[in-house]
Amino acid sequence: MKKLVALSLFSLALAGCVNPGKASVQAGQLEGHRFVLESVNGVAIKPSAVPPEMSFGEKMAVSGVMCNRFSGQGKLSEGELKVKGMAMTRKLCTEPQLNELDATIGDMLSKGAQVDLTEDQLTLATAEKTLMFKRAD
Repeated sequence: MKKLVALSLFSLALAGCVNPGKASVQAGQLEGHRFVLESVNGVAIKPSAVPPEMSFGEKMAVSGVMCNRFSGQGKLSEGELKVKGMAMTRKLCTEPQLNELDATIGDMLSKGAQVDLTEDQLTLATAEKTLMFKRAD
């Protein structure tokens, strides 16, 4: 009987760890929208002539610009965005922050980043970085 009670309590504890209330972002919520980068790890982005941004086209075609332009085929799976075959131009920008953002977005999208969309705010996050975007369209 003690084993049954212990097993029941263990099962209830495990069930409490699951968060079924948080729905994953769906492709349809992103497609056809453009988002401008506002902050990295909570620090505001310095204004630039061409603001860093990211857009989602039909069938999750992802494109954008940090310092360099990038594009590829995105895929959403359980709240994670990955971009296959990402292409990026390779110019050096005078603004060090933009050069760093090129490396960050390339790494995040190729390895996968958690995606959250709350009203007009898009968040891409990994263990190391969090990028916050605002819908611009």
